[in-house]
Amino acid sequence: MSVIGPIPNIAAHGAKIPSIGLGTWELRGCECAHVVEQALRLGYRHIDTAEIYENESEVGEGLRASGIKRDEVFVTTKIWPNHFVPRELESAARQCLARLRLSEIDLLLLHWPNPHVPLADTIGALCKVKRDGLARHIGLSNFTVALLEQAVRVANEPLICNQVECHPFLDQSKVTAACRRHGVAIVAYSPLARGQFPRNGLLGRIGAAHEKTAAQICLRFLVQQNIAVIPRTRKLERLTENAAIFDFALDEREMGEIAALAHPGGRIVDWVYSDRIKWD
Repeated sequence: MSVIGPIPNIAAHGAKIPSIGLGTWELRGCECAHVVEQALRLGYRHIDTAEIYENESEVGEGLRASGIKRDEVFVTTKIWPNHFVPRELESAARQCLARLRLSEIDLLLLHWPNPHVPLADTIGALCKVKRDGLARHIGLSNFTVALLEQAVRVANEPLICNQVECHPFLDQSKVTAACRRHGVAIVAYSPLARGQFPRNGLLGRIGAAHEKTAAQICLRFLVQQNIAVIPRTRKLERLTENAAIFDFALDEREMGEIAALAHPGGRIVDWVYSDRIKWD
């Protein structure tokens, strides 16, 4: 029986994405497998990994150890940009599946845009991977409005999500609006701004009013906008806390106050190729 109760889904082009999942960036080895196993036993049904995380094998181990049926868990992995040439993308996808020991992935994403490979070629290969049965759904990560528009235009299979950095301190309204125009779900990584929230008095005050933590307020702010969140934690007690966000709601005033926290310097994550990205 689930400890944390039912988790709502976000629908996009036939996909049902659990609105909270476990991010596994920086989780390694036995710790990763154990955290994944415990999250699933508690009631999580959405696990996020990537080939660059070097933990897909351990994520698969945690999935099998949990005893949860495979068709009940939504597993996402991501292809790194140096595998975006079409012949390499399919090979990378097959290697991801081999490490996870799965016959198909629920959601396969392009991890970052790669300006050195024509996007139409990469999207064509990603769509072929879906048609070949390696992935049930496909999507994007870290795509700007312009790149999202281009990807949707050249894709001949539905792109179901754009996974982006998203938290109260970063204004992602332009990307969010573009995604919604195309029926593309938004999945928020670093939804807790990598620990910035405890220092914010507003989040603490709103949390106290609802008998919730500042972290729970951050997550509720996003899921209440129909944005899925994938907070990472290696602390088992945080798994239950992070998921306990569906028994209350923020009112319009509180949502507005939290939205006002966003500022131009709010972006935390910059990575390979990001110096060539014109962020929205």
